[in-house]
Amino acid sequence: MSGITERGSPVLHAKTESIAPGTLEPEYELWEPIDADVAGSFSGISSEDRAYRDRARAFVQQEVKPVIAGYWDRAEYPLNLAKRLGDLDLLRDGIDVPGFPKQSLLAAGLTTMELARGDGSIATIVAVQGALALRSIAACGSEEQRSRWLEPLARGQELGAFALTEPTHGSDSVSLETTAETTSDGFVINGHKKWIGSGSVGQITVVWARGDDGQVQGFLVPQDAPGYNATTIEGKASLRAIWQAEIELDNVRVAADAKMPGANSFKDTSRILRATRLGVAWAALGHATAVYETSVHYAKQRVQFGRPLAASQIVQARLAEMLSQLTSVQTLLMQLTRAEDAGELTGPGASLGKYTATRTARAMCANARDLLGGNGILLENRVARHFADIESIHTYEGTETVQALIIGREITGVSAFV
Repeated sequence: MSGITERGSPVLHAKTESIAPGTLEPEYELWEPIDADVAGSFSGISSEDRAYRDRARAFVQQEVKPVIAGYWDRAEYPLNLAKRLGDLDLLRDGIDVPGFPKQSLLAAGLTTMELARGDGSIATIVAVQGALALRSIAACGSEEQRSRWLEPLARGQELGAFALTEPTHGSDSVSLETTAETTSDGFVINGHKKWIGSGSVGQITVVWARGDDGQVQGFLVPQDAPGYNATTIEGKASLRAIWQAEIELDNVRVAADAKMPGANSFKDTSRILRATRLGVAWAALGHATAVYETSVHYAKQRVQFGRPLAASQIVQARLAEMLSQLTSVQTLLMQLTRAEDAGELTGPGASLGKYTATRTARAMCANARDLLGGNGILLENRVARHFADIESIHTYEGTETVQALIIGREITGVSAFV
């Protein structure tokens, strides 16, 4: 007789002695962190930066690991985990907030790396809440706006969104068509936005719209404002544990003080995006780390043809290739983060970081999926989620093609944008 466990897998009720040796597959242990730092890239990080990394790692191991496959499978947004990120001071992405300790840019990168190592959706919560919404208000908001929103967003008490992308303007977001018409008492906003993380479950949305002067401007729009109609996008095959929304802004009226005084042109929008680009690269490194350590653990535990996979030359060659790729990205991102900390990181440099990290992580995910064979498509074995999620990371905050054109323009001095 057999039954079904809560996880949906068969359980045998007969005595285990009746089962032929070798017919039961072992339960693989694939989540144990491996600090693969061959070049010593992380050896000199400060105790303060290490504390953020370790706290993020503990959160992943203790709170994300037991539940995330279920949230991802059901396409549910774990709002409780978003709040826990705030409780643990892991939401700020290096933004200075009164009452909070200093968080360096490196600490923010290491935090993002560890969260993405656990799950792409969890890391994206920070990318939306801290890197985009919180950063926009901190950099462009008024004193009153910062006083109202920075602390509750940093603590995860309220959720924010960043609405730039439109249904017909993705990579060419500079051409956005949402409008903000000046009225006697404020503004009326009309338009559509798409792929807006937390845009249907939060409290405030940073909306980028074209003002009367034709320039792109930033506005803080309450999500419960009349005319703000948000629909959660369904049917995603990636980042399934965070909700993105399509938003219709239908004559949304906001007061004059809803405009962010420091957001007056697309150059201001670009400042926010450039600052987040390196964070996306750190997230890609987290995905790469996850699939590397999963591959190492699986190769040691999976037995085929009478020996573990790790005893095969081809498997060792694959693992060596993955470690080489991982080390290259670690080294690059540490150097670029040092440049950013010194105020020397250029836009093309940030693009190179994202371009290299996401391309490399993508290749490593494919290699790891293949190495795990059929077990590679099971959510509980990690790789399938990371393989799917890296596709979103590869696209958002500027596609590979856009990054390549930015880098190419820097190399040649000639713009190939059309």
